[in-house]
Amino acid sequence: MMTGYLLTADGRRVELPPFSAWELRRTGGVPCDSFEGSCPWEGGVEPLLAQASRVILEEEGARRFTGVLDEYELSWGEKGGRLTLSGRGLAALLLDNEAVGQDYQVATLADILRDHVEPYGIPVGRAGSLPAVPGFSVASGASEWQVVNSFAHYHAGVRPRFDAWGSLTIDPGAAGRLLTVDDRTGVTEVVWRDRRYGVCSEILLWDRKAGVSHRVVNDGFARQGGRRRKVMVLPGKGGFEAARYSGQFQLDRSAEERQRVELTVPGSYFCEPGDRLSVCLTRPAMQGTWEVLETQTVMDGKGCRVKVTLG
Repeated sequence: MMTGYLLTADGRRVELPPFSAWELRRTGGVPCDSFEGSCPWEGGVEPLLAQASRVILEEEGARRFTGVLDEYELSWGEKGGRLTLSGRGLAALLLDNEAVGQDYQVATLADILRDHVEPYGIPVGRAGSLPAVPGFSVASGASEWQVVNSFAHYHAGVRPRFDAWGSLTIDPGAAGRLLTVDDRTGVTEVVWRDRRYGVCSEILLWDRKAGVSHRVVNDGFARQGGRRRKVMVLPGKGGFEAARYSGQFQLDRSAEERQRVELTVPGSYFCEPGDRLSVCLTRPAMQGTWEVLETQTVMDGKGCRVKVTLG
């Protein structure tokens, strides 16, 4: 049973009845976590409801979601009152706010957290040891999430994540759990997707300073008949920016979302983004270890089920 409460900006708490229908999406980044649900509503604290800014969800005492309240709706009919609300995870605070453009001579993780995370009241769970980035630039108009993701993912290969408590984790050592999916798990549906749209077969790098071009090819995709070339002009900077714009980096980025597996399992909670699933199914025949990218849990008239997206 999913229950929860709302928090106002001054810390007051609004208890919510159990949700009769809901959908909870947990992701590893963008789009951020989200929730939408409805519950019976008898009224009485509408003024306090209007001041709510955060939504907290729990299931049998375990925290499932912490986020911002984006919208709520009150309705009344023959069956009584109903409250419907929706919200996004605390990553929304980084997505919704633009950063102030600036250049760091040498940017450290402490600098990034101080300037682009902590001002929004976002708790930091695990922050590992990431290398400093010389000449790190923040473009005007970039979101705070782009700044954090650029520093952690593009440079250090670490994906920033938010947990169910709304805490930010940036730690190369924060590996998820290794779980097993087999014929006893009760998988009700399996989908395999090979999406070739957006995958590059070739990157043509133009080095303006040297006046030469470099061609990097995705041989596997090219042998399949894939033809999509992207021309990149190398920036005048070296180090981090040059690595970010390297041909192989761009090829890898374009192919990241090509292959996906979706598993549907009965129940409301099975795994979280960042976990790894060792899949061993006989029907369909499927074996391998995949990373959990997203979970989507739905509770409606058909019961409760969770769809897990693997990549």
